[in-house]
Amino acid sequence: MSKILRSMAVLAMALSAAFAFAQDAVLKPFVLASKGPGELAQKVDAVKAALTGAGFIVAGSYLPYANTTIIAVTNDELKSTAAKSEHGGFGAAMRVAVTKVKDELQVSYSNPPYWANIYRMAGELKETNAKLQAALGRVEDFGAKGLTPAQLRKYHYTFAMEYFDEPNTLASYGSYEEAVKAVEAGLAAGKQGVTKVYRVDVAGKKESLFGVAMKGEDDNKQMDDKYLMSEIDFKEVRSAAHLPYEILVSDNKVLALYARFRIAASFPDLSMMGANSFMNIMKSPEAIRKALALTVGGKEDAR
Repeated sequence: MSKILRSMAVLAMALSAAFAFAQDAVLKPFVLASKGPGELAQKVDAVKAALTGAGFIVAGSYLPYANTTIIAVTNDELKSTAAKSEHGGFGAAMRVAVTKVKDELQVSYSNPPYWANIYRMAGELKETNAKLQAALGRVEDFGAKGLTPAQLRKYHYTFAMEYFDEPNTLASYGSYEEAVKAVEAGLAAGKQGVTKVYRVDVAGKKESLFGVAMKGEDDNKQMDDKYLMSEIDFKEVRSAAHLPYEILVSDNKVLALYARFRIAASFPDLSMMGANSFMNIMKSPEAIRKALALTVGGKEDAR
């Protein structure tokens, strides 16, 4: 074999190995952009300015509990990619968190390739990923040991738990317009403790994503954002960019990912039992489903 052929063979082997590595590379749900001292309100303003400067639209923001602000953003790539797959609208927005932990401010965001794969989108949102990193920085990916793209696209927490393609149908209406109107009205009324954080309309498709804040007390505390996160978001680097929860209007249907999928997607390594485990929020999936269904005009037992 000539030197040229040997060189070509070595190159082909290297490319093949690199491709295999890329296919097997693990992804984690969140990115820590920065950490350090500062004042929360000023940091939130700076983060919003950096995001808009990078071409993102701030769709909405809220304070789910003390020392934490969540910012939802979208852009053309997110909205157009969301339109290319069934229920891709769940990925039409990314979430950015500014969290004060003791004397340190943490800025983090949902990792676009991770969420693109777990929501089975037609692309990995590489442009959005690069723009978030350029705007906010990137210290490390965190939130799990990691899953490969192939694992994410067929992910469920464990046996008998829901997959991405098994969302709850909270309500059905005569048209997309009627469904959106019902969701807007229900969120504005807030009778179930569920209120609107943002709305993003998917490009060229009758699909709209709503981010929602959830506040519950006493017997209904299991659907409360603060209660839920106090039980499961306990590590040194916080996963606050799990919030907010979402409702998707797709054509005439109002959908939500069942909480046993949506929560596990953010916390795939959370143990089933013990301290800070899924056992502590065992009633949350049903509490969330009922609150969302009643908010959008569906029945309490809507599936």
